[in-house]
Amino acid sequence: MRRVLVAGNWKMHKVPSEARVWLAELRRLLPPLESEVAVLPAFPMLPVAREVLSGAQVAYGAQDVSAHREGAYTGEVSARMLSDLGCRYAIVGHSERRRYHHETDTLVAEKAKRLLEEGITPILCVGEPLEVRERGEAVPYTLAQLRGSLEGVNPPGPEALVIAYEPVWAIGTGRNATPQDAEAMHQAIRQALAELYGEEFARRVRILYGGSVNPKNFADLLSMPNVDGGLVGGASLELESFLALLRIAG
Repeated sequence: MRRVLVAGNWKMHKVPSEARVWLAELRRLLPPLESEVAVLPAFPMLPVAREVLSGAQVAYGAQDVSAHREGAYTGEVSARMLSDLGCRYAIVGHSERRRYHHETDTLVAEKAKRLLEEGITPILCVGEPLEVRERGEAVPYTLAQLRGSLEGVNPPGPEALVIAYEPVWAIGTGRNATPQDAEAMHQAIRQALAELYGEEFARRVRILYGGSVNPKNFADLLSMPNVDGGLVGGASLELESFLALLRIAG
């Protein structure tokens, strides 16, 4: 049985003082859950997350990582640094990184390798833009991206990797794939993972949906057999909506 994961990607929102208040309230109001919760703030807020969430049933992690272990790479943050801060997860390959920073599948794979070296679970994002979906090529496009982003990546087990399917056209737009659309893609991703890592790995690895997840659509998405949670953007910024998602996840 795969444990549902609800991961909140704050993107470039909040400052450390705001994060401290928000996380303390989350900890205070967190309902009893069987699902897993993670918060992914910007780098400057990770020390705050470590302090406020110490001993809590809430994981935290980063939104990106360097492909380099260490060295003269101004502005970069290494996986070792994230590990020292207690991060359990880090996003790699988010569509905004691919689009605005021109990150390639090869670079994403290197980032995933660095995380695994430090015992951090990559949340690897894949997904198609609108023009690809309209051409009827969403599945081959996304699977090619998946395979390229996992080239040479050898997670020690299914718990060491999370995949997030994020249809690019649905991120921050208010549009979202239907549960059936999401399920079809998640099923295709799971089959591709079986070809890469074996049936048992694919059966146990978690695949999240990440495209305008909100309290109105989350229950229907989670009802799909291959949807194992959500990588949540806008709905993770307000405590009320994030708690609503957690109650739905149970």
